[in-house]
Amino acid sequence: MTDYVFEPEKFFPLDLLNEITDIRVNNPKLIEEVYKKRIKRTSLTTNGRLAILAADHPARMVLNIDNDPIAMGNRHVLLSRIIRVLAYSDFDGIMAATDLIEELLLANYLTESRNGMNFLDNKLLIGCMNRGGLPETVFDLNDRITSYTAESLFNMNMDGAKFMFRLDPGNRDSGDTIEYAAHAINALNKYNLPIFLEPLPVDKIGSKYIVNKDPEKLIKIIGIAAALGDSSRNIWLKIPYCNNFETVIKSTTCPILILGGDSKPKISMLFEEFSNGLKAGKNIRGVLAGRNITYSLNSDPAVIARTITKIIHDDYSAEQAEKYLVTALNTKNKLPECII
Repeated sequence: MTDYVFEPEKFFPLDLLNEITDIRVNNPKLIEEVYKKRIKRTSLTTNGRLAILAADHPARMVLNIDNDPIAMGNRHVLLSRIIRVLAYSDFDGIMAATDLIEELLLANYLTESRNGMNFLDNKLLIGCMNRGGLPETVFDLNDRITSYTAESLFNMNMDGAKFMFRLDPGNRDSGDTIEYAAHAINALNKYNLPIFLEPLPVDKIGSKYIVNKDPEKLIKIIGIAAALGDSSRNIWLKIPYCNNFETVIKSTTCPILILGGDSKPKISMLFEEFSNGLKAGKNIRGVLAGRNITYSLNSDPAVIARTITKIIHDDYSAEQAEKYLVTALNTKNKLPECII
């Protein structure tokens, strides 16, 4: 298979990255202006399904890809890969914390100023609210609201909110975080903003909390999550694919997005999870995934993203997606080498 040669620094030139810093120094009010000028969609989905790129990892000190503990620590490369997906695929939008969303807004402002390229209009911007539970700290499970608030999301013309809680029955911090989540839901409902809630059962292994994908535990935690707050009307759930997924998703009528999770050794594994997951029930409405797209195969992330949208929006099977990917990766000179 002949891969696209995707060069992140070439695609998103260093002078654009440096201009973002210049704006932060010389004209920080521009950030608020570009938030509010962005053209939003008239509805959350175009066909009842969503493919959203997750990019909130750095805000929670999660930077690893495979054996590299700081693979996502180069902001130039990370931004380039994310922009590549948003500009050249049908992904519906992105979920991230404040700094990265604002960098994307400023990058969009700069590319539009230079050559008319706008990659954020009509894309969803979902703000991550809680990134305070840092891994391998004593407050790991006490995942406070440390980024966007409901009020700021509304004032900044955003499309929704994402937050999580992890449940370890032996740790009191889980209870505190569930309470934070309930208060966040109440606040977001006042503005009628969509809510993407990620409830995860976890086990402590050594110094780390590991997600437990046992179907019984997932069914129980979904019941907790869907009942939080003063109304469930705006809640979408984000849960991992697992064995007996058909049984798990019967525990709620809330729409569900499948999370991408840790980077997979083979992209075919991700295709199978997403394709099989969508077949499991009508309340499976798409995916919210990140590292497996932006850093998959050291490949062109736009091509990976295009393949996944074929699964989500066009009902491709895993086998059809693999064939599409092979063809796309063997077709050269399809996408621009530089955003400007």
